[in-house]
Amino acid sequence: MWVPKAVAALALGMLVSTSALDAQGAAFSLGGGAAFPLGDFDDVAEMGFHGLVGVSVFPANSPVGIQVDGNYAEFKDDSPADIKNRFIFGTANLVYRFKTSEGTRFQPYLIGGGGVYNLKQTGEDAIIDDSFTKFGINAGAGFAFKAGSAALFVEGRFHNVFASGPDRSFIPLTIGVRFGGS
Repeated sequence: MWVPKAVAALALGMLVSTSALDAQGAAFSLGGGAAFPLGDFDDVAEMGFHGLVGVSVFPANSPVGIQVDGNYAEFKDDSPADIKNRFIFGTANLVYRFKTSEGTRFQPYLIGGGGVYNLKQTGEDAIIDDSFTKFGINAGAGFAFKAGSAALFVEGRFHNVFASGPDRSFIPLTIGVRFGGS
């Protein structure tokens, strides 16, 4: 499948250029974890997984920055059939970092924005053969913990995709590492 290879190539390319990102005040994020369907989507899907690749930029001395990320999420259908609900999406977000003391390694933040979500059923028993693209919103919170030149982060975000029929809502919980930035 081309998606994991493309994500791996993008991640490797961005890791190689972290010094260039750092010089511009940008940070590169790579993470993943569990994803939990909500509402009507929870009635047809089980807990899934997701991965995230992102770039964020914070202007000097500003608590507000911008993060753009690409994501992949997959949820198995809540039936004995071989059906998976696949999401590939990109979001553009505002990030607000709370002010902390200068020497602290702990940095809490809020994140939210909008994006474009491509949804498709996959698997041998997939009912719908086509994919469709819809707009959605997301909002959440997280914290980063500086560890040398990198930072470990934990984040939870609520995503709502505006689909025809019931919206698709889910919460991915992300654990990851962030390189660069301030």
